[in-house]
Amino acid sequence: MKWTHGMAILEALLLASPEPLTLRRIADVIGLDEQSARMLIDDVIKDYRKSGRGLVVKEIAGGYLLTTRADLAPYVEKLVAPRARGLSHAALETLSIIAYRQPVTRAEIEGVRGVKIDRSLETLNERRLIQEVGRKETPGRPVLYGTTKEFLAYFGLATIEDLPPLNLDTSQAGLIVDTGSAEPAPEAESAPAAAAEPNE
Repeated sequence: MKWTHGMAILEALLLASPEPLTLRRIADVIGLDEQSARMLIDDVIKDYRKSGRGLVVKEIAGGYLLTTRADLAPYVEKLVAPRARGLSHAALETLSIIAYRQPVTRAEIEGVRGVKIDRSLETLNERRLIQEVGRKETPGRPVLYGTTKEFLAYFGLATIEDLPPLNLDTSQAGLIVDTGSAEPAPEAESAPAAAAEPNE
């Protein structure tokens, strides 16, 4: 197989896949060993970067995804905003607490937010942005929540460690204290604009 043909196949796979493709999956589909698949991915990434295209190949949630360039986000948002189903402010607050404090219980989240979070949890579960990750070894054994691979893909993150630094102290339930400005968050790839839903 010619190398350029392999790059074309990989490009087609990235375009057709609705979720990030792992290195192993790419290697299996194309019929390569993982080392060769890695070299192929690197070449496709370099090719997109040097050509000045509107798309980039990015490592997200343990795999590779063909996505739009971050600097083109305003144009993409204009196109998809009318159709996008975003997250409410309440759901985003709840998701942020889960992302930074996971694993965390419903009571702990409500302690930080100061309100009931039933609707937010329902929305986040429906969108598969959070999941049950176990039970806390305390009376009643409450459910512990954490984020999912869909969460990483939604926000364009390779791993949870790529979350921007948090400038709020949520270590004590019911108390949120500003600890000063954090470093600027890394520029994210474009994502659909969030359409407001009613707060809880």
